[in-house]
Amino acid sequence: MTPPAAALTVVAMTNSFGNLLNPDAWFHMPLDQQGVPSYFWKDGGLLNDAPVDFAATFADHMDLTSEPIDLMHFNRNPLRVTPGFVVPKHQHNCDEMLFVFAGEYSIEVDEPDGSTKTVVVRAGDMFVSHANTPYTMTAGPEGVTYIETWPVPVTELETIWHDVGWVHR
Repeated sequence: MTPPAAALTVVAMTNSFGNLLNPDAWFHMPLDQQGVPSYFWKDGGLLNDAPVDFAATFADHMDLTSEPIDLMHFNRNPLRVTPGFVVPKHQHNCDEMLFVFAGEYSIEVDEPDGSTKTVVVRAGDMFVSHANTPYTMTAGPEGVTYIETWPVPVTELETIWHDVGWVHR
C-alpha cells in the first residue's frame, strides 16, 4: 500500500527589495552592539565581557539600508561593507545564506579537519555557511553589498565571535 501524498502548502509573497544599489539609501550601522545578548565570545561569556571593541572594529565599515524590504517569511539583514574590511571570525547556531548584489566577499571557512578553505562570492552569487562553522569575510576592492538570511527569526540567532580580526580594548 502506498502512503498518502503529503499535503503541499504554497505561500505566495511579493518580494520587495527596494533598491539596494542606491548609494543614498545607506547609513552607518549603529556601533552600540557590544552588549547584544545573542553575541557570545568563543571562550565563553558574552561579547560584552571579551577583550575586543565592537565600535572600534566596525566603525564606518558597515552600513544598513533605509530602503523597504517587505518579506514576511524571510529573516534577513541587508548590509553594505567598505572595501577591504574584514568581518571578524564568527559562527552562528544555524545555517546562514548570503546573496551578493554588488562587489565581492572573500570568505575563509574553517573546515572540520582543521584546514581552511577560501571562497570568493561575487555579485549574483550566494554562499551558505553551515551552523557552528567559523568563518571570516573580507570585502573586495570595491566593497560588497549583500543580504544575509537565516531559517530562524533574528531573535533566535546566536553569534559566537572568535579572536581574529578585532580591534582590542
